[in-house]
Amino acid sequence: MRQLSLGIDVAKETLDVVLLDRDVSHYQQVPNTPAGHAQLAQWLQRKAQGERVHACLEATGQYGDGIATYLCELGHPVSVVNPARIKAYAASRLRRFKHDKGDAELIATYCQREQPELWTPPGESFSELRAMTRHLEDLKKMRQQESNRLKSGMTSPRVLAALQEHLAFLDAQIKELSDDIDRHSNEDRELKAQKDLLTSIPGIGSLTAAKLLSEVRDFGAFLNAPQLAAYAGLVPEQYRSGTSVWSKARLSRKGNAHLRKALYMPALVALRHNPLIVALKARMEKTGHRPMEIVGAAMRKLLHLAYGVIKTGKPFDPNHAQTATG
Repeated sequence: MRQLSLGIDVAKETLDVVLLDRDVSHYQQVPNTPAGHAQLAQWLQRKAQGERVHACLEATGQYGDGIATYLCELGHPVSVVNPARIKAYAASRLRRFKHDKGDAELIATYCQREQPELWTPPGESFSELRAMTRHLEDLKKMRQQESNRLKSGMTSPRVLAALQEHLAFLDAQIKELSDDIDRHSNEDRELKAQKDLLTSIPGIGSLTAAKLLSEVRDFGAFLNAPQLAAYAGLVPEQYRSGTSVWSKARLSRKGNAHLRKALYMPALVALRHNPLIVALKARMEKTGHRPMEIVGAAMRKLLHLAYGVIKTGKPFDPNHAQTATG
């Protein structure tokens, strides 16, 4: 039986693709634009002779969303996988060199041999929520940059006035967009139900809940909470050589950076107000863990709790959660 696998290495401007047809590979590069997507479809039509291909790409954020959705709409099965899986697969094959064509071929081989789970495009409500929460993140970053400039010792009255005017504009934009996010997540029945479950967890507010929902989208796509934590890059990673440990465990950071960022400030709040995470902090302090290790563990615990309330459909209960998570 003919088995066609398409590996896609995604960049902001281009898509490097390799089509594996049994043991034969075909390479192409196209622009990462709607016109480039159409060009890729025509190329696939010639090479695959009208057959469906199993396409696979790494979860690299918004740059891959367009081609993944486009291929799904054409009827091709698509998998969007955690980059950590591809990296581990490359290590298992003793691959040392990295380049775009080779990355695409590696992804295609992974797809052909591992048959990763299929991806479905997010619904319109979730897509809009993600666009808004990420734009809010950009606005806040821009505001911080302008605030830093204002405090940098600048003395020009004209520049100071321009900075203050821009800060006022950004504040208004942030307020308006935050209100829009809250309104949007309340108007959609599914989003509202999930947001209410998430905000029952001490440390997770309305905006954080919206960010979690926009970045995870489908909690049910993960088999368990540790798998979700791995997707966020919140699992400990330790470097060893032989029987010696050369560095302390630290967060892998191989995953969704937006998700990690969304959990940082809530974790600091939870370390003071969430009874399970307060207890976690006390245990870790007794065993000599560093403050940032404790914050990382609190972020991971919050994500585990979020997975639990969404999976069970029940609000946070510290007694039940303690029993369920140990």
